Amino acid sequence: MSKKWIKFLLCILVGAVIWFLPIPAGIKVPAWHLMAIFVATILAFILQPFSIGIVTFIALTVSALTGVLKPGEALNGFSSGVVWLIVSAFLFSRGFIKSGLGRRIAYVLMKRFGDSSLKLGYTLAISNLIISPAIPSNTARAGGIMFPIVRSLAGVFGSEPGSTARKIGAYLVQTVYQADNVACAITMTAMAGNLLMVTFAAKTVNITLTWGMWAAAAIIPGLISIAVIPYFLYKYYPPELKKTPEAKEVAAKELDKMGAMTLQEKILTAVFIGAIIGWGTSQFTGFDATIVAMAAVCIMMLSGIISWDDVITEKGAWDAMIWMGGIFGLADNLAKLGLFSVFAQSVSSALTGVSWVAALITVFLIYIYSTYGFASGVAHITSMYPAFLAVAITTGAPPYLAALLLAFGSGLYQGLTHYASGPSAIFFGGGYIDQGTWWRLGFMVLLVNLLIWGTIGPVWWKVMGLW
Repeated sequence: MSKKWIKFLLCILVGAVIWFLPIPAGIKVPAWHLMAIFVATILAFILQPFSIGIVTFIALTVSALTGVLKPGEALNGFSSGVVWLIVSAFLFSRGFIKSGLGRRIAYVLMKRFGDSSLKLGYTLAISNLIISPAIPSNTARAGGIMFPIVRSLAGVFGSEPGSTARKIGAYLVQTVYQADNVACAITMTAMAGNLLMVTFAAKTVNITLTWGMWAAAAIIPGLISIAVIPYFLYKYYPPELKKTPEAKEVAAKELDKMGAMTLQEKILTAVFIGAIIGWGTSQFTGFDATIVAMAAVCIMMLSGIISWDDVITEKGAWDAMIWMGGIFGLADNLAKLGLFSVFAQSVSSALTGVSWVAALITVFLIYIYSTYGFASGVAHITSMYPAFLAVAITTGAPPYLAALLLAFGSGLYQGLTHYASGPSAIFFGGGYIDQGTWWRLGFMVLLVNLLIWGTIGPVWWKVMGLW
């Protein structure tokens, strides 16, 4: 048998074992059986016998065929506004990449500030941060836009994988990658997993996280991280080359090739700014974030920035819709059947007498470092976030503080390993940094981020009234 079928049968076996185990007191039969399907699905996300879209489709079908859920209940995740926000954001990113606006922003900043390796690191990190709200796939943004720029710059300076990697290429690879993880923590729409957590927070503990609230809570520690990480790596993992005047020349040549900003780029710039304003002020205007994103896509289609062919061929959007909508549906029904609340109560009883601060720190650190056991950020978020959030709140932690802290950690922890996310595989695959060094740098950078977010963050969140 092929390895994929062995993995698939293992997932089915695990689900079947859970299904037939004695049901603990306080848990309803449908909840237990749905949990068996859910656990088998998450295990398949981790082992990846088939694509996560196929796995989710099978899980939804099984949940309905077995009578655990009615067809309408199994499919209710596809009516979630967040699912359509994800689809719209993917289409938004299609226009950003197709028009070349993302590359132009990076090259403009490089032309202005790229005359040293440290400035170049900051320039690329800030470029990535600027475009992150419009591209909800960190793989598309960091891997599709930023990595090709990093790779070409390293080549200009004669820094290739191997003996010349430390000249500048290794530094730029690690700096841009780690800065992208911070960008994922700063902006709700910077990666698809963030939107997954927004829905989990709403479905499992009835917490509404808005784009503006997320950005406001993350902006202070996030910007400090962006300011510190390139310099920390510059000192801890220094490039041999300190001055890079050629970077400005490369950027100037690329901008000459691109020519003047096109009308479509100008329209997209206005749409991008308008979308950010709409998302950031939704709590005052009442405009739903999903509708703001859909309106932006409408303008892009009407102006020709993207075509209907672009829409229907954007596989990432429809793939995300299938598996995220499916997981939303399963998680929503688990919450309705009371499974998460029972789990939270049982764990919180074991933490009786422990202050909510100590409990939240414990939950947060376990959540963060458990990522070593996951080969997918989505699988980690799906299996861990709802349960750990419920536990944190049950121990007395302020709901919004717990929800946002775990969410921010979900961006930051992706720097730990070379398999924690799509961008990690791309940047590590460039060959500039060996695995041992990658893990060491990831561990150290995460410590720096935890120091920043764990000291400055709470003070800022206290000012915001989150606790």
